[in-house]
Amino acid sequence: MEITKVRVHKIEREGSRLKGYATVTLDDCFVVTNIRIIEGENRLFCAMPSRKVNDNKFEDIVHPTNVETREMFETKILEEYNNPTEE
Repeated sequence: MEITKVRVHKIEREGSRLKGYATVTLDDCFVVTNIRIIEGENRLFCAMPSRKVNDNKFEDIVHPTNVETREMFETKILEEYNNPTEE
């Protein structure tokens, strides 16, 4: 599996930890949208798309099944987020 395209939409809201959304294309044939870019305590991180299943719980719609894949997604997304030529 290869990430063939990453698009990032930055959001600037004062006081918000949400910094943007990413769309990732895999192997030029599968797209994952609404990956959130969040400012954590020590660093930016990515949160996979989720849906609310009851009043207090959210459930991932898609997610990596291992650490290596999660790191691959996060690295590519944050590289694009930090790319100064964008926006």
